[in-house]
Amino acid sequence: MGHVGVLLLNLGGPDSLRDVQPFLYNLFADPEIIRLPVPALQKPLAWLISNLRAPKSIKNYELIGGGSPLRRITEEQAVALEMALQRRGQPVKTYIGMRYWHPYTEEAMARLKRDGVEQVVILPLYPQFSISTSGSSFKLLEQLWASDSQLAKVGHSVIRSWYDRPGYINVMAKMIARDLAKFPQPERVQIFFSAHGVPRSYVEDAGDPYQREIEACVALIMQALRQNHQVQNHHTLAYQSRVGPIEWLQPYTEDAIEELGNRGVKELLVVPISFISEHIETLQEIDLEYREVAEHAGIENFQRVSALNTEPDFIEDLADLVLETLREPPLTLAAANKGPEQPVLEYHDAWNWGFTAGAETWNGRFAMVGFVATALVEVATGQGFLHFLGLM
Repeated sequence: MGHVGVLLLNLGGPDSLRDVQPFLYNLFADPEIIRLPVPALQKPLAWLISNLRAPKSIKNYELIGGGSPLRRITEEQAVALEMALQRRGQPVKTYIGMRYWHPYTEEAMARLKRDGVEQVVILPLYPQFSISTSGSSFKLLEQLWASDSQLAKVGHSVIRSWYDRPGYINVMAKMIARDLAKFPQPERVQIFFSAHGVPRSYVEDAGDPYQREIEACVALIMQALRQNHQVQNHHTLAYQSRVGPIEWLQPYTEDAIEELGNRGVKELLVVPISFISEHIETLQEIDLEYREVAEHAGIENFQRVSALNTEPDFIEDLADLVLETLREPPLTLAAANKGPEQPVLEYHDAWNWGFTAGAETWNGRFAMVGFVATALVEVATGQGFLHFLGLM
């Protein structure tokens, strides 16, 4: 099979406080994160948003130690996976490709070529597929493969999503059951699954399978809890991290917590269902912000299941997944970028604000003038449309 590599894909995060603004710029410059009718506006808007959001984000990162632990944890996962595969007689080298911060995906591909890798398994560290996470990385990789003659010689196989793997489901159920047992009366605890949200338009207009995969994943975990751990607790699924006034997947985590408190729930065990590594959304948003929401709602015992990180059973299941992928016919990037109902690569025409191709030129001219005027007014006054969106 030749030299085999495993490319781990993740979002990335600022290593230090000085990295926060450029990280945010990279994030908002991705059209899979913010859709604009005029592509020329993407970078100016990303620059504006990142500079105005940075002070608040810096304060949040200060609360969790001055930076994101995501790179360190992902590196630990890569080492653990490499060792697990070597124990099974499959020598591999693991690589980390972050979408918005170092080590960037492009950096990982350069190292992969330098090492003479002949076959690579592309493994996103997102259990559920979304066009804004795995899909964005797949698109970038497809562009790199198409533009690099040396890379084009490297065989690849993509793991699109793995939310329904029995090994992953069982380790999640085991960790939940373990933490339930720490409560004085485990049977009274509400299990609260919190997933990262996406705009509803991603699902309804763009055909993103994310919500369907999240719901199926939660159902499988609850089934494993009932069958393997005799857990019969009630559960809730909600979505966190929304931005702006547009509708995101509901219910929203903070609203669902308040509703449970109003119904008399006193004990809550939060499960970060779409996060496999600790980072800002678990350590600050859930542990600090949502804990405060819960306390105000009358919930007396608020606990959280830790992210998987390098949980041994989880790493072993990822090793199984890589070996299975190497034995199967490869799924290419082009195929991975197509959903079961609608191609991801054609989403732009399906939902880009309703503009026709003929209107783009004039819309771009008018929008650029309006954008510059809006930006100047908002910087001067601290009020305006972008503040209303929650982007400033």
